[in-house]
Amino acid sequence: MKVKSMGPISESELTYSMDCFFRQTWVDRRLAFRGEKQVLSLSISMLGKIWKPDTYFFNGRESHLHTITVPNKFVRLYQDGRVLYSSRLTITANCPMDLHNFPMDTQHCPLMLGSFAYTEQDVTYKWNSARSVVISGDMKLSQFDLIKAPTNDFIFSRKQGNFSMLRASFHLQRHMGNFMIQVYGPCVLLVVLSWVSFWLNREATSDRISLGVTTVLTMTFLGLEARTDLPKVPYTTALDLFLWLSYGFIFATIIEFAFVHFFTKYGYGEVYFPQPDSSSSSEEEEKEEEEERTSDDSDALPRNRTELSFFASSISELASSSDLVSNGTLLLEGVHLPDSPPPLQAADRLRARSTASLPASRPRRAPPPRRPRPRARRRRCRPFDGSMQTQFNSVSRIDRISRGLFPSVFLLLNLIYWYSYLSHSERITLVSGT
Repeated sequence: MKVKSMGPISESELTYSMDCFFRQTWVDRRLAFRGEKQVLSLSISMLGKIWKPDTYFFNGRESHLHTITVPNKFVRLYQDGRVLYSSRLTITANCPMDLHNFPMDTQHCPLMLGSFAYTEQDVTYKWNSARSVVISGDMKLSQFDLIKAPTNDFIFSRKQGNFSMLRASFHLQRHMGNFMIQVYGPCVLLVVLSWVSFWLNREATSDRISLGVTTVLTMTFLGLEARTDLPKVPYTTALDLFLWLSYGFIFATIIEFAFVHFFTKYGYGEVYFPQPDSSSSSEEEEKEEEEERTSDDSDALPRNRTELSFFASSISELASSSDLVSNGTLLLEGVHLPDSPPPLQAADRLRARSTASLPASRPRRAPPPRRPRPRARRRRCRPFDGSMQTQFNSVSRIDRISRGLFPSVFLLLNLIYWYSYLSHSERITLVSGT
């Protein structure tokens, strides 16, 4: 048997396909001849007139003979009665795969063939020791490497008797490059990305939760996508274990933040500025109140020339009708008028009189009532001199421990994981001491 190509190899259907030249040789003494030619090339129509073995593929699922442009087969007859029958076949056979080490696995896909009706007493099958299974030198597989193809013969027992069978086992070692790029690499990056939350302030609750939920959802999508082409086996594969390992670390990051948030007490982790100086603030308030009183007093004085003229005439009339004390103090209706600006009550009375003495032709508009202005309380902070303790964003002790604990544990588990599966899948050779 010469294998020209192999594939596709389906894990979901547990099958493999190959294109091969299948050659059978048997001896029929009735066909022996003598002549100048050592070998006769017979027409394929002669196959229906001579005896040939009823070979079938025991674990074949679907096989066919190539017939383009003509049936791809030939028959050779030798002088001693030996017949060589060759045909080109495409065989699809079952391959019971063991996916415990997937994708670091090496599959053994068998091909079993024998007689369908003749027992061991009638026909005995044997491999040609010189050319049992030949692999074409230009054969390439996309997902596997064909390491070797050992052969053997055995006896298969059925109710009809014992049958001679042949077996060829194709050892296929899977390529890991595709899985390293599409599964393992993104999983490691997602786990490392989830550790960024250890360096975020524990007050940034929304940021840390959003980062954790995003990585969990992405990890879930990767896990579902990685198992798309795999059968629903009842056991855990190596890929499933790594996905669950990465998923567990990402989920543990969210649980770690829950612990950090739970053990965060009031007064820790929040921004506190220095408390304002009570003595300085009280002095500032007193100054502001004094300025406001001064502004209120200034509002009580005349505001234009007309009002000022009537105000002056009213003062002169009052001065003529009043007594002038020797010390130069003017008494107006019992109101003390010093040289300084009059108090608020006297100014109001003067304004009322001046307003009443205005001509009727020029009525004066009453001033609009003043709205009370809200007092802006300014609080000044005492300059930092070291006497007051300022509180900044605190870092949780759990976060500090997790920054070193999570990467260390993840690295240790990865070393155990890769060493166990690579050694078990025969990709690395364990050297024992002698």
